[in-house]
Amino acid sequence: MLNQIEQWIDQTNDDHKKQRHCCDRFTNEFEGYYSESFLKHAYFVALDKIPKIDFPELRQLGFGDFIDMGANGITYKDTYYITPNGINNLRLHFHELVHVVQWKKLGAENFINRYMAEIQNYGYDDAPLEKMAYSLDARFSNGDGIIDVPNFVSEQL
Repeated sequence: MLNQIEQWIDQTNDDHKKQRHCCDRFTNEFEGYYSESFLKHAYFVALDKIPKIDFPELRQLGFGDFIDMGANGITYKDTYYITPNGINNLRLHFHELVHVVQWKKLGAENFINRYMAEIQNYGYDDAPLEKMAYSLDARFSNGDGIIDVPNFVSEQL
């Protein structure tokens, strides 16, 4: 099923390639947190409906609540999807960029396996990859001091 999931992700990202925006537009806002070179290779797409994988096999494995959960954003590899009302929400962009880092550091297969296992074992709110992203976006939002996010994520994974 991992191959099926990754194919769906690749197809989704390819289908929206012309709609994506480069995250280097956040170079000033995220200075010190993310390098300009990292941001040049991360993208977002604003859509009215966040694309989510909805395979019957995933529902059978207990992911129905996650699939049906309302989301402000979701990240697939180097691209994240947000709704139009999130375009100016820097905290949301910051959060999803943490996931871009996680995808890059773990690789697609490892990220998918780990994320699915964490959702199954801990639930969305307590999944360690999510807790890491929420902790870092809170740090940014609260102005608790700049941290090099890719290095921090690498150390934590």
